[in-house]
Amino acid sequence: MSNAAGPVRAANGSRDRRLLLPELPSGVRPFSVKTKLGTLVVVSVFITTGLLMIAVRTQTELRFITVFSVIATLLITQFVAHSLTAPLDEMNTVARSISHGDYTRRVRGADRRDELGDLATTINRMADDLEAQDHQRKELVANVSHELRTPIAALRAVLENVVDGVSQADPETMRTALQQTERLGRLVETLLDLSRLDNGVVPLKSRRFEVWPYLSGVLKEANMVAEARAGTASGSGNHGRGDVHLHLDVSPPELTAFADQERIHQVVANLIDNAVKHSPPHGRVTVRARRGEGPDALDLEVLDEGPGIPRSEWHRVFERFNRGSQGKTSDGGTGLGLAIARWAVDLHGGRIGVAESARGCRIQVTLPGDTRTQY
Repeated sequence: MSNAAGPVRAANGSRDRRLLLPELPSGVRPFSVKTKLGTLVVVSVFITTGLLMIAVRTQTELRFITVFSVIATLLITQFVAHSLTAPLDEMNTVARSISHGDYTRRVRGADRRDELGDLATTINRMADDLEAQDHQRKELVANVSHELRTPIAALRAVLENVVDGVSQADPETMRTALQQTERLGRLVETLLDLSRLDNGVVPLKSRRFEVWPYLSGVLKEANMVAEARAGTASGSGNHGRGDVHLHLDVSPPELTAFADQERIHQVVANLIDNAVKHSPPHGRVTVRARRGEGPDALDLEVLDEGPGIPRSEWHRVFERFNRGSQGKTSDGGTGLGLAIARWAVDLHGGRIGVAESARGCRIQVTLPGDTRTQY
């Protein structure tokens, strides 16, 4: 923060010594490149003037004074030029390495108190960002390959058994094939949604709607999906999650909101699906809606009775392909649901995060509502 005009007193009542320093022109720092170049010119002039005065008093020939003046000026200029060009050469080398895909090199001298220090900091920060993006890209390719390989291998095994006559194309076998095909479809759909959201090509079609009937429809659809999955899973010998009870709590009942219903459907459906997966047998998932701070703003909460999320993983739960402590289980999830929910909330300018809960997990969503009426 800049100091206010007028004398400023220190904690002991004496005037702050920093205010006794002469003020520099705006935009000039004590160790900036411009200051160094200006100092070089001033020092060169002083050296030349001093040598001339010595020559006049000692009656030394002017040519000797000129030679000494040129040599001294060149030495000082060389020293200053080296201090300025050496970091630039290093930056050029590091930038060339970054352009060739080597993100491990960094520029020294980021602690310099001049423009070159700022440039070194910027290059290092750019290298950090590029290295992180390269790591995320490789991780994305590896995770997508793994996610696609599992259902494709299962589907191929089922079809090979049918073709080879090992098993019959009965409803049980076809149900297994359908289950893997649906899993592939869900993965491709979530990847496409995530790609659209990343590229910003998903326009928001926000409008005002009543929250109770809207969320009631979302929960009814979630119940139908859970029952359908439970039936398919029970037929294939897996445990289904049709035993989890979904509860809706909206107050006041006439509550309205302003948002894109299709995108909010993605948010709520993904949060419910995640809560159901991690709920105990015959558990309860609650979707709670309250009025927000702004016009038609909305505060949503999804609570479950599962094991909860460790605080150390709160910042990672919305990352792509992150499944937390359940990541090693084969629950058919893609690890993209919560990432889709976060992107949809970000499109609305809202917030989503994990909140404190006495039991299970509680995820809060805040939607700003109709920002056109806020001034």
